[in-house]
Amino acid sequence: MGDMANSSIEFHPKAQQPREAPHAGGFGCTLAELRSLMELRGAEALQKVQEAYGDVSGLCRRLKTSPTEGLANNANDLEKRRQIYGQNFIPPKQPKTFLQLVWEALQDVTLIILEVAAIVSLGLSFYAPPGEESEACGNVSAGAEDEGEAEAGWIEGAAILLSVTCVVLVTAFNDWSKERQFRGLQSRIEQEQRFSVIRDGQLLQVPVAALVVGDIAQVKYGDLLPADGVLIQGNDLKIDESSLTGESDHVRKSADKDPMLLSGTHVMEGSGRMVVTAVGVNSQTGIIFTLLGAGGEEEEKKDKKGKQQDGALESSQTKGLVMSAITVIILVLYFVIETFVVDGRVWLAECTPIYVQYFVKFFIIGVTVLVVAVPEGLPLAVTISLAYSVKKMMRDNNLVRHLDACETMGNATAICSDKTGTLTTNRMTVVQSYLGDTHYKEVPAPITLTPKILDLLVHAISINSAYTTKILPPEKEGALPRQVGNKTECALLGFVLDLKRDFQPVREQIPEDKLYKVYTFNSVRKSMSTVIRMPDGGFRLFSKGASEILLKKCTNILNSNGDPRGFRPRDRDDMVKKIIEPMACDGLRTICIAYRDFSAAQEPDWDNENEVVGDLTCIAVVGIEDPVRPEVPEAIRKCQRAGITVRMVTGDNINTARAIAAKCGIIQPGEDFLCLEGKEFNRRIRNEKGEIEQERLDKVWPKLRVLARSSPTDKHTLVKGIIDSSTGEQRQVVAVTGDGTNDGPALKKADVGFAMGIAGTDVAKEASDIILTDDNFTSIVKAVMWGRNVYDSISKFLQFQLTVNVVAVIVAFTGACITQDSPLKAVQMLWVNLIMDTFASLALATEPPTESLLLRKPYGRDQPLISRTMMKNILGHAAYQLSIIFTLLFVGELFFDVDSGRNAPLHSPPSEHYTIIFNTFVMMQLFNEINARKIHGERNVFHGIFSNPIFCTIVLGTFAIQIVIVQFGGKPFSCCPLSTEQWLWCLFVGVGELVWGQVIATIPTSQLKCLKEAGHGSGKDEMTDEELAEGEEEIDHAERELRRGQILWFRGLNRIQTQMEVVSTFKRSGSFQGAVRRRPSVLSQLHDIRVVKAFRSSLYEGLEKPESKTSIHNFMATPEFLINDYTHNIPLIDDTDVDENEERLRAPPPPSPNQNNNAIDSGVYLTTHGTKSATSSVFSSRPGSPLHSVETSL
Repeated sequence: MGDMANSSIEFHPKAQQPREAPHAGGFGCTLAELRSLMELRGAEALQKVQEAYGDVSGLCRRLKTSPTEGLANNANDLEKRRQIYGQNFIPPKQPKTFLQLVWEALQDVTLIILEVAAIVSLGLSFYAPPGEESEACGNVSAGAEDEGEAEAGWIEGAAILLSVTCVVLVTAFNDWSKERQFRGLQSRIEQEQRFSVIRDGQLLQVPVAALVVGDIAQVKYGDLLPADGVLIQGNDLKIDESSLTGESDHVRKSADKDPMLLSGTHVMEGSGRMVVTAVGVNSQTGIIFTLLGAGGEEEEKKDKKGKQQDGALESSQTKGLVMSAITVIILVLYFVIETFVVDGRVWLAECTPIYVQYFVKFFIIGVTVLVVAVPEGLPLAVTISLAYSVKKMMRDNNLVRHLDACETMGNATAICSDKTGTLTTNRMTVVQSYLGDTHYKEVPAPITLTPKILDLLVHAISINSAYTTKILPPEKEGALPRQVGNKTECALLGFVLDLKRDFQPVREQIPEDKLYKVYTFNSVRKSMSTVIRMPDGGFRLFSKGASEILLKKCTNILNSNGDPRGFRPRDRDDMVKKIIEPMACDGLRTICIAYRDFSAAQEPDWDNENEVVGDLTCIAVVGIEDPVRPEVPEAIRKCQRAGITVRMVTGDNINTARAIAAKCGIIQPGEDFLCLEGKEFNRRIRNEKGEIEQERLDKVWPKLRVLARSSPTDKHTLVKGIIDSSTGEQRQVVAVTGDGTNDGPALKKADVGFAMGIAGTDVAKEASDIILTDDNFTSIVKAVMWGRNVYDSISKFLQFQLTVNVVAVIVAFTGACITQDSPLKAVQMLWVNLIMDTFASLALATEPPTESLLLRKPYGRDQPLISRTMMKNILGHAAYQLSIIFTLLFVGELFFDVDSGRNAPLHSPPSEHYTIIFNTFVMMQLFNEINARKIHGERNVFHGIFSNPIFCTIVLGTFAIQIVIVQFGGKPFSCCPLSTEQWLWCLFVGVGELVWGQVIATIPTSQLKCLKEAGHGSGKDEMTDEELAEGEEEIDHAERELRRGQILWFRGLNRIQTQMEVVSTFKRSGSFQGAVRRRPSVLSQLHDIRVVKAFRSSLYEGLEKPESKTSIHNFMATPEFLINDYTHNIPLIDDTDVDENEERLRAPPPPSPNQNNNAIDSGVYLTTHGTKSATSSVFSSRPGSPLHSVETSL
């Protein structure tokens, strides 16, 4: 076969290939030639192809490929092409090395302070003052009788340095593994991407990276082009090149006008074949990437993210710094007053190093307070929890593209789902038909049909469908035949086979390149038409599409003899009632198949589609069944039990949609619900001027369960309306599923967008947050479960962490102020910090989800991060721990009959007294970690503990290390070994935590009115509609005429604006979306909500905060969807109805002619004079956005 494909090249006269010999590798084009060719556009490019190669097939000959058969599937040839023209792969930027990550971890302010203190302490410990002066310097060395003890002064400094090293290595390792997981995820997403190419005359799906120059690629609606190429043949092809040029208009491509197709652009309509001319770093996108330094934006986004997180950390560090500064000041004053005022000593020069040593000791105590006050474990907990969930979600068929989507999903209150393929199996079959005046309830026997009807039907179906759609024999004996391509077309081809005819001979007789004109299917037309030239010179048009739309264009219908008879509007209404509605009520999708003949003399204007696709003759109406997936009704029941409303948004007929919704359980008899068609939906939500009003929308969406015959704009309007609505007790969090290119805007707008992995187009996948690898609704339920689990894991960690924080800070602070020495030493604090940060986050963030998570209502947007119950637990446990520790600190030595550790002089050996305090403190934390596993006031804290081996390992491991530290830690850990009895007492007090937990659980939370839920911001404070309107009027005409270059800039702004949602999230809540991604700013909120005011006062700070939906790091990674990309060709009110002109008169005026200006062509049409711009998708996609102040300055 390969020889044949290549031999076809030899038939052409050699005269056409004068320059072939000198070129690389025996191909007729060099890499540089092809690169310069791909930089040209339109007529210029066409001229160059004609001059250099004659035509596109000349170019194919030079590249030794056949336009119809493609390349031979020959490994050596493919490898040779990769060596000469490069691979289709853009190498990513080198990841940071472990040492770079260590260096970054060392930049932490707290650690730097500790290092400095430790080094000073080390230096001073080696200074031995002259003996005779020691008396004059006060009781500095008293207690250090043992020479060895005085020598051991260096140990504390060294121990601090050692523990700093530990912390740095742990942090660096975490960052490193996070980076590795992220890259693994990226490569997994990249491997998922495949593209259709023709090799050896066979259509194959190959990984995008395997494409080579000379491949013949099949492009179709919804593809993201993976390489540059020249179009060989195209049908009605339109490309969105905005990702490269910033132009929002779709560019029409054809082999005779503009054949250049560029990588990274999206196919918005039509289909075709192209020859690949540039791949990888030589393609247009690759060249841009190389200029950026491949993956450069990834680095930037990380830096940006880092800066924001640092900003957030700083606010909680300030609180810690204040506490530690006060501690240090009190200690220094106390020491100075006691030494120089009370004892009346004089500062002697030789005593300076000793006094400085005291000050260093105080400084270190201050730093320990700071270490404990800053909860730097929070980001770690979040990362671990998300990374762990993402890994596990892969097994549940959820491929997570944006980490934050994982946790947002747990708060989802509404899911807007597609019907086809998500709720149904997407294996379609024709089960009813209306042919020749007869309604057949099953497939008719071929003999009952007139040969004329049968022949027309077979031709109409075989020719008027994508030639890539086929029915192949089953892989296994007894299995169902394999459906390849568009499932609706597969059903129709299956119908042809059931009628004992074959579609392949018809296609061979009329190959794809002989088709005269193709109007491909899109969401506006809801039909597809193909024109062929007849032997007599005339033309025949075949059309298929949604029955109620196509029947309006039919004026004739074939009778039982196969002759056309008149088909009046009355007949149509009759047919709708008797044939179409009964089919639809059975849950069938109805498709009308029709044709029209044109004589040779009357060739129409093919660009006037409404004229051409009209006056049709109906051949048949078929009912296609797409059975509901067996597991869907149960999954939907789970969603409803979990407090999530499921809505179906489909392009199907309302009766079909209602029937399927009832089968799925989306609508139940006796409920109060709405099922609307797109047109009726628009009528209800728009005012007289055709503008969408949120109040009207708020009356519709709460009861809406099915939206049928909807356009992509309707889907986006619904999603935006639900998200922006503030009716009801809580704001809604919306998840959306989609598979088509037209779902892009809704997926982008939703809080979480799910794209279909199998049926989904590349455009939909790009716009989504999570890809469902099995296209199944049940996987969404799993995502909800994981999302809630992430949310709970982080709440558990916070509950534990804040208890430790509160206790440790108070103990260190009061202890230091009263006894001039922190009961918990610096190294001990670092160990506690390690337990409560790294280990606890590992233990609590890896709890597996349980079905019981689906039994509670979602939190919604306004839920604070720390609930009342959690606040009760934190304060209750803190009270228990503080009372125990203070008791031990002040009367512990009497109880245990040991020497008091209070007021110990410098360098004195560790005391048993303080070791008991330290040990008791750690024991209480360990048992409290078990308490922290439950955050909703459950009694049984051990429930499911063995299902999480990581938790058990960490608790036992920490306990073992604690024994080692206490018994053998000695001077570095300021510990001295304890007796068995003392250990038992420490354990007894620790177990007391579990008992105390039960006591706290008994107190009803509802009684504790005084407890505030932390994480609530100030009240709602959004802009009114009038203010919004004023803001819009500020955009004057001059600004509307902005040049295209600036539009790109606006896109950037538009993305930053997405980021700004955080401002309003902050205003209203500590809701988890966003809160966690701002590192521990959650905690700064807990400490003090005044930060919000700073947010409001400074726009730029707002601009730099990450948002709550898609993070800054998608700054360049995803194509921006502006709804106006679609408005040019999507009528606001479905004007497919020819006889409803009055409806169209009421429709608003069309969008302004200035179609390049994103600033004004938005989802809502402008008024005629353009005095008041619509809420443009560039400026304010959200109410209350602080961007208004920027608009005018632009």
